[in-house]
Amino acid sequence: MLELPVIGEEQNPKKKTRKPDWLRVKLPIGEKYKHVRKLVDEYNLHTICQSGNCPNMGECWGAGTATFMILGNVCTRSCSFCAVKTGRPPEYDTDEPRRVAEAIRLMEVKHAVLTSVNRDELKDRGAEIWYQTVVAVKEESPSTTIETLIPDVKANWDALNRMIEGGQEVVSHNMETVRSLYRKVRPQAKYDRSLEQIKRTKEAGMRTKTGIMVGLGETQEEMLAAMDDLVENGCDVLTIGQYLQPTKMHIEVAEFIHPDVFAFYKEEGMKKGFDFVESGPLVRSSYHAERHL
Repeated sequence: MLELPVIGEEQNPKKKTRKPDWLRVKLPIGEKYKHVRKLVDEYNLHTICQSGNCPNMGECWGAGTATFMILGNVCTRSCSFCAVKTGRPPEYDTDEPRRVAEAIRLMEVKHAVLTSVNRDELKDRGAEIWYQTVVAVKEESPSTTIETLIPDVKANWDALNRMIEGGQEVVSHNMETVRSLYRKVRPQAKYDRSLEQIKRTKEAGMRTKTGIMVGLGETQEEMLAAMDDLVENGCDVLTIGQYLQPTKMHIEVAEFIHPDVFAFYKEEGMKKGFDFVESGPLVRSSYHAERHL
C-alpha cells in the first residue's frame, strides 16, 4: 500500500480542518459559462452541477457542457453524502425530454451527460422518462453521444432495461463507496445490488461506468477490493474523487486523500483491467465524460 501522511479530520477532530491547496478551484466566469447558465434557466432545467454543488461547474460550463438532471430535483433517498434535496417529489414533467433535447441542441453539445434523482415512488422508477429523453436528444442532435448516469432501480430489472435501450453510448451507475461503509453512506442502497445492476447493464451490451468517493474512512485495501468486484461484474470505466461535505448536516470528511494516492489508484485500476480510470481530488462521475467513450 502507498503510505502518506493523513491530512484531514482525524489529526485534530476539535479543530476545523482547512482544505488542502489541491482542492482549490477557480470561480465560474466567461461568456460560455454565462451562455450555459442562461439556457439552463430559460428552459427551467435542473443540473447536478448546481444541485450537487460540483466543484467543476465553472470548468465544465465554461467549456459549454453540463450534466442535466431529469425527473425533478427532489430525491426519495436520503444518502448522507448528497446535497440534492430529499423528500416527496412533485409529479414529473412529461415535457422535460423535449426541453432537455432542445437545450442540448442549442448548446451544440458533443457529448451529453444525463442523470436523475431517485424516484422510488414510481412503479417504473422513472424509466419511461429516461427512455424518452435519450430518444429526444438523439432525434434533435444525431451526432451527440450520450452518457446516462442512472439511479439504483431496486432490482426492478424491467425498469433498468427500459432506461438503457434509448440509444445511449455509456451507462453509468455510481457505487459511491466501499462495502463496509454502505449502511452509513447509502442506507437505502445495497452494495451487491448495485454490482448486479452494473453486471446486467454490461450483459445488455452497454459500455459500463461507475464512480467512487474516497475520504469517507475507507482503507486502501477496501478500495482495491471494490475495484476487483467491479471488474468481475463488467465495469469498464471507473472514476475516483475526493468526498467533500456539502453542509454540516452531511457526513464529515474523514481524510483528505493526497494526489499521489489518486495516482496509485489509477495505476492499480488499469492493472486490474478497467478500460479507463479517472482519478483525482476534484474528479466527479461526469468529469471529462467525453473521454470515457
